[in-house]
Amino acid sequence: MRGWWREFAGLMLPVSCGGCGRPRTALCPPCAAELSGTGPRRVRPSPEPRGLPVVHAAVPYEGAVRALLVAHKERGALPLARPLGETLAAAVEAAARPLGATGDVPLLLVPVPSSRSSVRARGHAPTRRIALAAAGRLRRSGRAVRVLPVLRQRRPVADQAGLGARGRLANLSGALEARRDGVRLLDEAAREGGRVVLVDDLMTTGASLAEAARALAAARHRVHRPFNPGLPDSPERAAADALFEQPVAAVVASSPASFEINRNSWGRCVVAGDER
Repeated sequence: MRGWWREFAGLMLPVSCGGCGRPRTALCPPCAAELSGTGPRRVRPSPEPRGLPVVHAAVPYEGAVRALLVAHKERGALPLARPLGETLAAAVEAAARPLGATGDVPLLLVPVPSSRSSVRARGHAPTRRIALAAAGRLRRSGRAVRVLPVLRQRRPVADQAGLGARGRLANLSGALEARRDGVRLLDEAAREGGRVVLVDDLMTTGASLAEAARALAAARHRVHRPFNPGLPDSPERAAADALFEQPVAAVVASSPASFEINRNSWGRCVVAGDER
């Protein structure tokens, strides 16, 4: 109910730009331009956590972009989901391109879940909302796409704020799992040629995406398969296994340091940020 109330209130009450505070608009043209960026690129945190999938981000997490993501996530600026989703859609396209996923190949967007307590406190699931907006944008461009919120937290985790890269990895290790019905949906989609793209609003250390990829790989072993002794796996079965084992990822924004690592050489960079 809280999410619906916020949407209604946003229509009825005066609004201001979530990026700069300019009155009477949820997103002013200069902040919209900053959110559009110069195009998605592959990003890598340093240190890079083991198991991190190939990640594409649309824009650096700074300035108006940071303010917009915080406004959507923490202050309930729900109308921002659409422009944020459009930005995420560009990163999804970039992530899917190396997979050979052309327009007729279905994309399966799997959001990294927030904790139950965070969803209750905020009144909405930010990443899922942005993923749905991204899927809508991709469908309008002719893409076959589904949002499959199949991951969930299997145990409580501590607040990530204030934790470094090592602390976040320890905090999230083993924290996610795929729902039983979600495993079935993913397996069926994989047999039909779908490609999984893990999605999140933000990457800083990469711990959340690495844990999500691990949970998907673990889910593969829960898929029921007929026992056929002496018969090799079919190409369809191999493709389904690869979908679980080697997902790619797309995020709206990533630490500016990870953009610099990708642009230049591998150097010693400190990844900043306090959300993921």
